[in-house]
Amino acid sequence: MNTQPLIVLVEDEDHLAQGLLFNLEAEGYRTHHEADGVAALDWLLTTEETPAAVLLDVMLPGRDGFSIAAALREAGSFVPIIMLTARGRTEDILEGFAAGADDYVTKPFDLEVLLARVTGVLRRLRWQAPAPAGTAALPAPPASEYVLGDRTISFDSLEIRTGDQTTQLTVMEAELLNYLVERPGKVVSRKEILENVWRVHEDTDTRAIDNFIVRLRRHLEPDPANPAHLLTVRGVGYRFAP
Repeated sequence: MNTQPLIVLVEDEDHLAQGLLFNLEAEGYRTHHEADGVAALDWLLTTEETPAAVLLDVMLPGRDGFSIAAALREAGSFVPIIMLTARGRTEDILEGFAAGADDYVTKPFDLEVLLARVTGVLRRLRWQAPAPAGTAALPAPPASEYVLGDRTISFDSLEIRTGDQTTQLTVMEAELLNYLVERPGKVVSRKEILENVWRVHEDTDTRAIDNFIVRLRRHLEPDPANPAHLLTVRGVGYRFAP
């Protein structure tokens, strides 16, 4: 059995794709390449092997990267997605996060930065996976769980557990929730979330974060329409009530 991580590249610019594939393979990864959005989504939904990560271009023939990410999440696939985009506006980056992306790299990008992002998502996966028989487990990150009523939030494994049910979070959902949980009772502005959670700097405020809060409420609140924990502070942002 091949133990090298499989990286899927969805990119229609052939010269860029060939360079990325060469460098990924030189780093020890196996690769699979798709250049068309429709074909890429079909392959990702039907492949028997779960990729370690997907490098997903936004502007693709057939189907764009945003809709591919959203379709994967809707189908229950939580493979890490790193968006590759020449559209570096804050609105575009947040649209990628809202669709389910875990990270983004803006074109043109430094190859070392991209490889570091891939290494980061793979490290997270290794933390979550059990150690093979006869081998020592990797050092885990500090324990990071929070109990909220009958729900246990695990920020390391990106899960919310309720009894025998488990809800998977994307990295961005978990990071937003973790940021709020670490500041109980404090009003956190949308601008603060943009800059400190998603590393997006923008002079004007945006309400794109509301979509994330709506999804988190569905996971956490007994009555999402009347939240008791993820509270809206009108005109400012949000407050977490333990």
